[in-house]
Amino acid sequence: MSSSAIHRARVSAVVAALLAVVAAVVLVAIGPAPTAAAITGGEADGEGHPSVALIRAYDDSDGTAYRCSASLVSPTVLLTAGHCVTGVRGAVLVTFESVVAAQEPAPLPDAGEPALGYQPPELQLAGYLSGTAHPHPSYADFADVKNPYDVGVVVLDEPVTGVAPSEIAALGTLDQLRPLNAFLFTVVGYGTEVVKPDSGPRQPTAMGYPLVRRVAESPGQRLTEQVLLLNGNPHDTRGTGGICFGDSGGPAFLNESVVAVTSYAFTNNCRYLAGFQRVDIEPVQTWLASFGVTPAIAAKPQQPTRGTVTG
Repeated sequence: MSSSAIHRARVSAVVAALLAVVAAVVLVAIGPAPTAAAITGGEADGEGHPSVALIRAYDDSDGTAYRCSASLVSPTVLLTAGHCVTGVRGAVLVTFESVVAAQEPAPLPDAGEPALGYQPPELQLAGYLSGTAHPHPSYADFADVKNPYDVGVVVLDEPVTGVAPSEIAALGTLDQLRPLNAFLFTVVGYGTEVVKPDSGPRQPTAMGYPLVRRVAESPGQRLTEQVLLLNGNPHDTRGTGGICFGDSGGPAFLNESVVAVTSYAFTNNCRYLAGFQRVDIEPVQTWLASFGVTPAIAAKPQQPTRGTVTG
């Protein structure tokens, strides 16, 4: 992938009325990363969450390539955000490599015919998994910001071996949490780091590299019927940071079960609140069942984190 690789954007005018919400993958060129003074939070995941994958595809509207994050929830199904799998041209590239590239260029291949998008045979030849994108049928590009249905799946052409799928949380798991801000959620994805350059303007900037799987702990902030809001401020002593560009579709774990997927951020520097599409709700779980994905049978008893970071 060259430095002209693009992240997908999904910006809602309705949400803008609330705060100018920016989707967690944004149309921003990945350029060379200046030397970083400090990251904004979280850390490299290593092999901490091997079920989390990077996905890459071509946008059918303009033919540009973009990346998102996803999690394996069955041997043949990846869970991600609806905006990551809407309008996909061709197949979806999938890799579970924790470190994709320490610096540019990344080894991810371009499609042989970008006008057609990725084709499964070429991805297999290049050593990558391939799959087909499916957004939730009610996803409508945030037309209804209160009920975004921002969830989707990638159905793999071949089952994954050697990676244990993550469990979907039981119905209504998040509704049990009182108070919500006493709980920490583990967020994982292949998003960018936001850093202050050593020289020039000291404005925190999202960097394209390194391209690695990262993990952070974010405290709960607010819960609606469809959206979980988390606080991604790395200076909040209860957590370690939050999501950024490229993390869209990545999981939010609570005690190792996926309760939500990364949907959008409220600021361009990714150090504030972020919205996550709930997957512990009936309209999502009923749809996932059509792909053979079933949640935990019963919600697990949850204990407040009380400021202690847990993995």
